[in-house]
Amino acid sequence: MKQIFRQTTKEWENTLSMAKFRTNHARQDKSSSSGMIVKVGLFGALLGGIYFVFDYFTGNNNTTTPETTDTYQAEAYFLPSSSGQVIEYRDYVLSYDEEHEQAEWVAYILTKENLEKPWNKRTDNFLPDSRVKTGSSTPDDYRGSGYDRGHLVPAADMAYDPEAQEETFLMSNISPQARNFNKGIWRELEELTRNWAKKFDQLYVVTGPVLTQEPKGYIGENEVAVPASYFKVLLDLTEPEQKAIAFLIPNQVSFEPLYNYVVSIDAVEDLTGIDFFPELMPKDLEEKLEASYNIDLWEFSKQKFDQRVEDWNKQ
Repeated sequence: MKQIFRQTTKEWENTLSMAKFRTNHARQDKSSSSGMIVKVGLFGALLGGIYFVFDYFTGNNNTTTPETTDTYQAEAYFLPSSSGQVIEYRDYVLSYDEEHEQAEWVAYILTKENLEKPWNKRTDNFLPDSRVKTGSSTPDDYRGSGYDRGHLVPAADMAYDPEAQEETFLMSNISPQARNFNKGIWRELEELTRNWAKKFDQLYVVTGPVLTQEPKGYIGENEVAVPASYFKVLLDLTEPEQKAIAFLIPNQVSFEPLYNYVVSIDAVEDLTGIDFFPELMPKDLEEKLEASYNIDLWEFSKQKFDQRVEDWNKQ
């Protein structure tokens, strides 16, 4: 199976060559040579001791191997097809679409291990993204627009790490969402996604606006497109029950059960033109998982649905 975007372990080989002295060489200089060797050895030992102490107290004594310095990059890496600028952040990747001034998709791996770590406090520090070459949207684009600054990567999905969470507030990760969509059905889907990741140990997540549909309008000086709908694609490759599911949801209030918006990954690919998992798995498995879905394998919550209809939709 061809695995691109997989961070492989690097082999680091250190070749040590030692000088060998012949016992029958320069016997006449044995005394002086021995004295010199002892002096050099003592001086080297002294320098080594000083270096060790300096490293220890300055925090430079890190012996972590390269493959473990970034937990996300050590995971199986995947990217959908892209028509924009692909930018890698600490724990997620996105493709920025300049025409619509937002990401066409965000992609990351959501794990039970990270979700069970202590959460950091949300900052709400929305900032333009300087890494977008053409310039991202700004918080001013959303002021007075009537639309929420909706996260594509939820801040709660990255709450285990302060830097990763902070990066979810970059405007490249933000899209204009109707308030009762953002705080209603979209919130329900985000919370269920975290529940599923905990249950299945790990999920591949790809989320984005449907930019191939006519926008509902434009906001701000940068003319940020207001998407007509959004998608979320989830893939569980954990053995033995490998499965996938996708959602297409209009950018508006909804009183329908979330499972009414379930579609196949193929349906989202046909609508958006994005190939979500082109080389992550064998072709036959990709075709099987992307062509169908079984909602019985994904536990929905009537409690969350009732809470959305009775409370969240009205916020």
